[in-house]
Amino acid sequence: MNKKIVSITVVGKDKEGIVAAFTSCIFKNRGNIEKINQNVIKGLFGMYITASFNEKKKLEKLHSELNDIAEMYKMEVNLFNESNADKNIAILATKEIHCINAILNASIKNTLKGKVCVVVGTSKSLCDQINLRGIPFFLIEDKEQANAEEKLLTLSKKYKIDLIVLARYMRILTPNFVWRYPNRIINIHPSLLPSFPGANAYAQAYERGTKIIGVTAHYVTENLDQGPIILQDSFKIKSDDSFLFIKNKGQKLEAKTLLTATKLHLENKLVVSWRKVHIKN
Repeated sequence: MNKKIVSITVVGKDKEGIVAAFTSCIFKNRGNIEKINQNVIKGLFGMYITASFNEKKKLEKLHSELNDIAEMYKMEVNLFNESNADKNIAILATKEIHCINAILNASIKNTLKGKVCVVVGTSKSLCDQINLRGIPFFLIEDKEQANAEEKLLTLSKKYKIDLIVLARYMRILTPNFVWRYPNRIINIHPSLLPSFPGANAYAQAYERGTKIIGVTAHYVTENLDQGPIILQDSFKIKSDDSFLFIKNKGQKLEAKTLLTATKLHLENKLVVSWRKVHIKN
């Protein structure tokens, strides 16, 4: 039997009876729970459910009932239909453009199974370049991350975002945001994790005389850069290579690896199991 796969996220203040209420609703609608994960941090509850239904099942009734439960418990619920062909993409960035360009160029060439709906930056420097491509750009400069994430969530709902790509976004996302998009936020890190973390990874690698530099594309979790690894790649360094040469080569590899990871996700070729990412043939 063909199945319709649905992902459901529930986030809010921890209360008794939440798990039972939402799972009962799924069973009532003749759904089968294939995966469930729940976390509580400082009173914040997050739950992620993957459920399957008969392919002919209409999801409007399920969505309505889930929203009723969420309202009763004062939670926020989101439903993602994994059967949708093309996904809506949001790109978050700070100042650097190389990763954004790789994704937008792929979109223009129709090699991306998704649509870039919005770019969000923490710096005005990206505004003109993004607007020239005809894509909405929003500037979020709030220093308080809670305020910034509230605006990010509003934009994500407005554009019905399925996937969030962090294209060198130099802010730390909190569980309150991440739990709403489990295995739907992809980050690129300029090192083979966990070495040389932070914004100055290439400078640290250069100063330490690193012989191999790598990049890591991974899903984002509440544990910063410890999310499931999707792809890694690297290149060798010669003793006479300059810092700028290393950085430019690294940025090209960042863009390539992030784009490949994004494509694999959009083509439904990534399966996360026990904190490991398996790539389907």
